[in-house]
Amino acid sequence: MSQQYYLYIMTNNYNTVLYTGVTNNLQRRVYEHKEKIIEGFTKKYNITKLVSYEVFEDAYTAISREKQIKAGSRQKKIDLVNNINQEWKDLYNEL
Repeated sequence: MSQQYYLYIMTNNYNTVLYTGVTNNLQRRVYEHKEKIIEGFTKKYNITKLVSYEVFEDAYTAISREKQIKAGSRQKKIDLVNNINQEWKDLYNEL
């Protein structure tokens, strides 16, 4: 069984702050953000809603995609979420 890696985008309840990350365990990582277990940006800005994610077979590809998204404009990130999750609903319970 091969390892999967996830590129994910999260936001706050008002969809005003966007956070992009990579992990090999999406369910655990989003839980950590929701429960504010780890200090940092997501805790400070109350980032608790998973609005987009992509699955990759290797870490290199996931990290490359993360860099591509982070280098893009805010509007490109918004467009990406809108294409996947037009209602910006929390996808955590669907994992």
